[in-house]
Amino acid sequence: MRPVIYDCDNTIDVLFSDVDDGLALLYLMGAQDCVDLLGVTTTYGNSREETVYKATRKMLRQCGREDIPVYRGGGAPEDYESSAAAFLAEQAAKYPGELTVLATGSLTNLRGAFLKDPQFFKNVSEIVLMGGITEPLVFSRNTMDELNFSCDPRASFDVLTRGAKVTTVTGNNCLKVLFTTKEYRKELYKSHTPVGDFIRDKADLYEGLNESVFGIEGFYNWDVLSAAWLCHPEYFEDKVRQYEVTEEDLKTGFLRASDRGTTTLNLPEVRDPEAFRKHIYETWLRAEISYKSRNYLPLRAVKRIVYPILHKGAAIYWNMGKMGVAFTGEGINGHKEKTR
Repeated sequence: MRPVIYDCDNTIDVLFSDVDDGLALLYLMGAQDCVDLLGVTTTYGNSREETVYKATRKMLRQCGREDIPVYRGGGAPEDYESSAAAFLAEQAAKYPGELTVLATGSLTNLRGAFLKDPQFFKNVSEIVLMGGITEPLVFSRNTMDELNFSCDPRASFDVLTRGAKVTTVTGNNCLKVLFTTKEYRKELYKSHTPVGDFIRDKADLYEGLNESVFGIEGFYNWDVLSAAWLCHPEYFEDKVRQYEVTEEDLKTGFLRASDRGTTTLNLPEVRDPEAFRKHIYETWLRAEISYKSRNYLPLRAVKRIVYPILHKGAAIYWNMGKMGVAFTGEGINGHKEKTR
């Protein structure tokens, strides 16, 4: 097993926010054969860092996994002094050449760790990210903002150029794997497991929003892809090449491929989407949690009435142009907040 720290902007169970960071955390819990999860550090992106921290603590409490420590991170670009940054630097020094950092939100905490300990990037064995675009990110005829690197371009630049071994699953590559509504219900509705109940309770509303707002019968599991590559890269085809990385490009999250570039990055792509999705569901269902659903039959009947109303309201709100400049795919509540 490899020691791993998960740096994320988890907003599972936050109304109209994405659930993929929480699902990535569940994936890591299910992949206990290859991951020693040392802790979770919280950052901003899907929402404010305070909201992310509370959502993560709540999720672990509900899952009976309060043994996993959570450390608060910086709340804005250049907010580099935090408990999360200190924990990252401390653990990298404790496990030199062994620690893997999985980061699926803004990268402020990682730069904070580097400023605290200049040996941080040398001590970390591998950095696995979700973020970046190589071409316009088009989601159901809507062009979206980049998801993570653009939140703190300076921090992203340091992570991408100083990390010895960096892999990032881009937004473009995430769009190649759709988790369909039909498959989601087939795999989870009859599982009768605590983790199946948890995902249903927390993700049903979000899953339905994509269909109501964008006409997509399913959802994209952005951050889960990065967690899966960390544990099972055999489901991917690695794409390693040189990039010319600049802070200016990172303001939009753009990764510029160039034979003259000095930064080596791996941008893997899923080989077989069907086999990959099967693996994800199987790993989720292996997670050992003690969640007890309160979603009894009467409540589920109410949800069948209320959720369509919420979906329709969200669609009207979106069409009125009040949900932000562009939907990022990481929160129906509008584009990622890049300043706080």
